[in-house]
Amino acid sequence: MKRVLIAGGTSGIGFVTAKLLSQKGYDVTIFGRHRDTLDRAVQKLDHHVQGKIVNAADPASLKKAMSEIGAIDHLVIALSGGKGIGKFSDLDLQDLRKGFEFKFFAQLQTAQSALPFMSSNGSITFLTSISSRSKAIGTAGLGAINGAIEIMVPTLAKELKPLRINAVAPGVVNTSWWDFLTPEKKEETFSQYAKTIPLGRIAAPDDIATMVIALIENSYITGQIIAVDGGLSLD
Repeated sequence: MKRVLIAGGTSGIGFVTAKLLSQKGYDVTIFGRHRDTLDRAVQKLDHHVQGKIVNAADPASLKKAMSEIGAIDHLVIALSGGKGIGKFSDLDLQDLRKGFEFKFFAQLQTAQSALPFMSSNGSITFLTSISSRSKAIGTAGLGAINGAIEIMVPTLAKELKPLRINAVAPGVVNTSWWDFLTPEKKEETFSQYAKTIPLGRIAAPDDIATMVIALIENSYITGQIIAVDGGLSLD
């Protein structure tokens, strides 16, 4: 049975990826920072899924967790954060710095910590965001964070071969990431986005999770950033 580790698997895209992989028979471990959130997530999943408390911002916590888990076939890094959003003229650069800590450095630390335990025929899949290329007003900071991850992907694919390194860049997805908005404002925002997206709707987490799984299962794709955005980033 192939073992998949999902960092950031207690909600949203990471959670749905864990659910679909476990249904396909994979042995799945999800990371979470908070015990109550992690326990609730595991209870909603089947017996193929285990949970482990890990702080991805803490290298010692990551190293301990990786050592306890042991061999890993595939790693999915769905760690995210909302810091760094806003128009550049008003952007708090300290907030942007925190955004890099919470996502860019947390994702890289997770990948680096996992390397000694990764199967050479396995894969690492980063979750970034279409903000890296959408050019939407107010997302310069988010674009910088996600673009910084994406620019490393092809280089890492060459450096770490034959381990496969890819990224999935979601568009607007209906997850708890948007909970900083009131329900009314979220509905209004989603409606506005849907009008500009060629496919005419907001993504569900399943839309992204199925692409993550495709990259796990297709052993001939590496060094790629796959946009799953309904056409939002098309010029």
